[in-house]
Amino acid sequence: MKKMLVAASLLALFSLSACGNKDEKTKGSEEATKEKVETLSVGVMPSTDNIPFILAHQQGFDKKYGVDIDIQAFKSAKDRDAAFLAGKVDAINTDLVAMAIYQQGGQDVKITSSTYGQFDLVTGDDSVQELKDIKGKEVVLGTNGGTEYAVTQMLDNIGMSESDVKVTDVPAVPSRVELIKSGQAAAVVLPEPLVTIAKADGMRVLGSTRDIGINPFVIGAQAKTIDEKSAAFEGMYKAYNEAVEYMKSHDKKEYIQLFIDEIGFPETLKDQITIPDYTPATQATEEDIIAAFAWAKEKDLLEKELTPQDVLSDVFFK
Repeated sequence: MKKMLVAASLLALFSLSACGNKDEKTKGSEEATKEKVETLSVGVMPSTDNIPFILAHQQGFDKKYGVDIDIQAFKSAKDRDAAFLAGKVDAINTDLVAMAIYQQGGQDVKITSSTYGQFDLVTGDDSVQELKDIKGKEVVLGTNGGTEYAVTQMLDNIGMSESDVKVTDVPAVPSRVELIKSGQAAAVVLPEPLVTIAKADGMRVLGSTRDIGINPFVIGAQAKTIDEKSAAFEGMYKAYNEAVEYMKSHDKKEYIQLFIDEIGFPETLKDQITIPDYTPATQATEEDIIAAFAWAKEKDLLEKELTPQDVLSDVFFK
């Protein structure tokens, strides 16, 4: 039964600082351009944590470091994951629960970094003004994945558990939006840009992964791919860091359109877009990995004994 659950979950997953002086940077850039530029494809769902990668490619920072970042956006997590398992993309923007499931399914997938993602629990129910008011009510999310894990951690943070709410499994994010709009659910788990859109429609955020200090979002890739394209991964993260610095030193009007064109924010909400406080690339923390893997075990998604060292790649973070 556990093996069947893992197999099903595999098909339904939803979801640095540079050093040296200016001359050294210039020299490194010139040397990189002389070498062959290697393409590195990353499968993603539309999300704000993709922006630094997209901007790095748009500004040409990636080629400066010898890599061509190819962001491939998918309309569904199922399609994204199928492409990854079929080897059609080199890496994937995913979460730690997914990493546990991949490992249990025999996939030697490693974490190359964390990303700056976020899940929010949103409500339009007037009787729900704060998270504790959700007790006994229906919460819509994607079970056996990152969204369910996020909600259980939010509830645990205030002394509640998943058994205190009625969980309904709706993997398709657009369907969740319709359920909350029609009043058929008390709360749903959403990513951006849907959170901003929901708030513009008068809905409220009850909690978020960022508010409670967890970050289950990561970039994962097959160990073999990491070994074969190690220079490309290093170049991608150097370009990512340069993109983050670009956003911090430039007015947001110079890149805000990316949030509309690439992520899906409505043009009418352009002034309401909150730019995440992006930081240089970081590796997933051992604390986040241990917590997510422990939850995966409780849900019978993971049977193997795994430590953070088993899944962390040192391709960029030595």
